[in-house]
Amino acid sequence: MKITFRKPLALLASLACLASMTVHAQGRAAFEVPGDIASRKVDIYSEGVRMSGTVFVPKSAKADGKLPCIVLAHGWGGTAAGAFGEAALFAQNGYFALAFDYRGWGTSDSRVILTQPAPATKKDNRFTAEVQEIREVVEPIAMATDWQNAIHWLQGESQCDTSRIGLWGTSFSGGLVAYVAARDHRVKAVFSQIGAFDGRPWGQTPEMYREATQRARGELGYPTPRVVFRYQHRGAERTLNGWPIASQFAEYAPVEEIKRMGDIPMMIVIAEHEELFDNADHGTKAFERHVGPDKQIVTLPGITHYGAYGPARPEAQRLALSWFGKYLKP
Repeated sequence: MKITFRKPLALLASLACLASMTVHAQGRAAFEVPGDIASRKVDIYSEGVRMSGTVFVPKSAKADGKLPCIVLAHGWGGTAAGAFGEAALFAQNGYFALAFDYRGWGTSDSRVILTQPAPATKKDNRFTAEVQEIREVVEPIAMATDWQNAIHWLQGESQCDTSRIGLWGTSFSGGLVAYVAARDHRVKAVFSQIGAFDGRPWGQTPEMYREATQRARGELGYPTPRVVFRYQHRGAERTLNGWPIASQFAEYAPVEEIKRMGDIPMMIVIAEHEELFDNADHGTKAFERHVGPDKQIVTLPGITHYGAYGPARPEAQRLALSWFGKYLKP
């Protein structure tokens, strides 16, 4: 089913939503948790590295009750705090919501690399060394592993009904949720907004292959945090915060693998005036290739990519609630 909304979205409502968005690292006011919601910080371990998560549940929920679960993570260059508004809204509607930061982003710990070769002699495989953090790089395969470990973490939560797990992704994570769902059929519903579903245009270039070769030969390290990635699209320079690690992009293509999702229901929301990539090669193609009967694509009119966090945010939230309500509620 393909839907295009034609009515303009309410600007005042969007400004109220935008004001509630929080990115602590940028010095904005802390997110105010609604009074009917309980939240708590949790630690999730992905390949031994601690990721920071925040759980939102309705205060009215019984300690021994089971809630449908929604996992959320940010897109390219963002943090989980930017999705707290959605997570709290899901909790207000009866969900167990978990928002997390990838390794090396937000308040999560980082993977580390040695600055010098390891000593030849070690005791019990332990040694003291100087290390360097790998922070704020974009590695889709590693991020997909983080998603799966967040789902693994849910398995141990007494309030989570693990037979009803949904994934919410936005921007770059809008493609990651399809990539993960294609590999983990514990997922029962997927919501993807303004998602990028194909990393090959960023990975299969002479410059990126050269970078990957230099890094594999130890001639190139990892970039420092907040490095801006610049690329050309439709004759204009586009910028993103966070550097893509080329070797992980060359074959990263959720748009090709979405068939593996089988009949997992998926809603794809795209921006009418998407400027960072072509919808035809991403959201639209992903929708066409999804083989399940339960799929829907919605075009939000009159907005560019970041309009999903501004004027179109209330409508995107409404769509997500409707989609998850259809497939995750008993």
